[in-house]
Amino acid sequence: MTGGKARLFGDVRETVVLIRGAGEQATGVAHRLFKGGFKLCFTEIAEPLAVRREVSFCEAVYDGQKTVEDVTAVRIHDQADIYPAWEKGMIPLLVDPENRVRETLQPRVLIDAILAKHNLGTATTDAPLVIGLGPGFTAGRDVHIVIETNRGHDLGRLIFEGEAEPNTGVPGDIAGYGIERVLRAPADGIFHNIRAIGDRVEAGDVVAEVAGKPVKTVIAGVVRGLLREGINVTEGLKAGDIDHRSRRESCFTISDKARALGGAALEAILYALPMHMG
Repeated sequence: MTGGKARLFGDVRETVVLIRGAGEQATGVAHRLFKGGFKLCFTEIAEPLAVRREVSFCEAVYDGQKTVEDVTAVRIHDQADIYPAWEKGMIPLLVDPENRVRETLQPRVLIDAILAKHNLGTATTDAPLVIGLGPGFTAGRDVHIVIETNRGHDLGRLIFEGEAEPNTGVPGDIAGYGIERVLRAPADGIFHNIRAIGDRVEAGDVVAEVAGKPVKTVIAGVVRGLLREGINVTEGLKAGDIDHRSRRESCFTISDKARALGGAALEAILYALPMHMG
């Protein structure tokens, strides 16, 4: 073991990881790193639009805190509140789209988990080790490592040169359904829930409505994800997710994809951070 790796393993609980975004996949990453002993902090936008809300730490923006599989994120309003949150065993979340907290927190690792499909300003100079999830980043230019997010053989692969697979625009296949399982807003307007996450539905059931237009499911299953009541949406926006497997408990636990990305992020940190710290 090199001296750099010895230093990392010796003080892992002092290794600060700043994560941009706190949606479903970012939550899977954070959950695994938190369990591994890292000190984490999230930055988010003022009105995040999570579909799988029950497994997304960004819900803390609205509710003050959010617990996912016994790990809790808490919204803070000042950078000084980061350390008290850590002392309480929570992950602090700051509404900070410009990521200003980075300048004072000076994390060893920055993970861009926004999944915006393009880079919103992350650079290799942001931290000793910078990791980007999915398309929109080029390893060696924007970030040090890209993690593949497309379902399939390469999910979770670490990319040290080049880019992840391009966004296909087609939902991943789950239980034989892809595009059929996704609910989309039928119009611009305010989103109103008729059903709730975890509800069982049949094909043709109305799950929500926007501007008086129904959001119907075309397959039977359970409502795995659904936007918050009262959110402003635009026509075509992803608004919900139906799981044909009908396992209600899956609506409230981290997905296989998010866990895979969490494992990939952990691998990237343990492998690459010592080298990038010099």
